[in-house]
Amino acid sequence: MPVEVTWWGHATATVRDSGVTVLTDPLLVRRMAHLRRRRGQLPPPSAAVADAVLVSHLHADHLHLGSLARLAPGTRVVVPSGALRAVPRLRRLASLLSLEEVSPGDTVTVGPAGGGTGEVTVRAVPASHDGRRIPYGPHRAPALGYVVEGAARTYFAGDTGLFDGMADAVGPVDVALLPVGGWGPWLGEEHLDPERAAQALARLRPRYAVPVHYGTYWPIGMDAVRPHEFHSPGDEFARKAGTAAPEVTVHRLGHGESIRLEVV
Repeated sequence: MPVEVTWWGHATATVRDSGVTVLTDPLLVRRMAHLRRRRGQLPPPSAAVADAVLVSHLHADHLHLGSLARLAPGTRVVVPSGALRAVPRLRRLASLLSLEEVSPGDTVTVGPAGGGTGEVTVRAVPASHDGRRIPYGPHRAPALGYVVEGAARTYFAGDTGLFDGMADAVGPVDVALLPVGGWGPWLGEEHLDPERAAQALARLRPRYAVPVHYGTYWPIGMDAVRPHEFHSPGDEFARKAGTAAPEVTVHRLGHGESIRLEVV
């Protein structure tokens, strides 16, 4: 049975597996603070329709309150443990959405919201990333990745750097959605750039990989600052992955593009 992946831009993707639709880190706006969407059309309203939404960490480009408010009432939203305490405005959505906090190792089962026989299991896994809401203040919630398991096992890494035990923590996967860039010209060690993402791929050894988290948003007024960091990460990752993990098929999607991946 195939799994279908649609990349909407940045870390926002839809995974359809076993009749269940899962949306990751929805960012559905043209502008967020100092960031402007420079590539790809805005996701259509249908992109906000999902059986469950997975939020990897509390940074505003991953936990975006305005985008969460566009979800249908009652949508299940999985967030890192401590998120409701750390982000008071998130609590205001509790009457609209079904919010559920998880820690690494926790699992939730998701079925079609409208009824049906299919279901997937979502397992929270650790990430090496600063999960605070803002750059300063207490660490109240971890950064997470998620493995969505139905007919396939799809790993959404959120934001992460390489870390010891990564392959063991994530476990066997068929599809990996890996961040390969960012929204600005400088990345720290707690991010994957194309080189580090290729190294992660060599550790995880999925059957397929889809690069995400690049080439969508960029700071206003900085178009001429290291523009290759905006345009090139997807292609650069595909090249480096060909050396580091040649058995993995990399699919570089355009914004709004979908692919159906057969998993035996």
